[in-house]
Amino acid sequence: MYYLYILECSDQSLYCGIAVDLNKRVSEHNSSPKAARYTRSRRPVKLVFSKKFENRSEASKEEARIKKLTRTEKLDFLKAFRKQ
Repeated sequence: MYYLYILECSDQSLYCGIAVDLNKRVSEHNSSPKAARYTRSRRPVKLVFSKKFENRSEASKEEARIKKLTRTEKLDFLKAFRKQ
């Protein structure tokens, strides 16, 4: 099982990634040297979206699609998700 996730950083920027252990990965983003370079300088981060996928390929495809969105489109995506 893979998780696609979106984090909101302390500067209100958004970071998208995938992980097998979602809680561990979010914790790493907040306190570990294993965090992505982008999030290490924008701590703390908070999880604002996650979705399960059966395999890495599906999760990676959705991650790539979301990373191509503009900030406004990502915020609209999150707003639509919160309404569900």
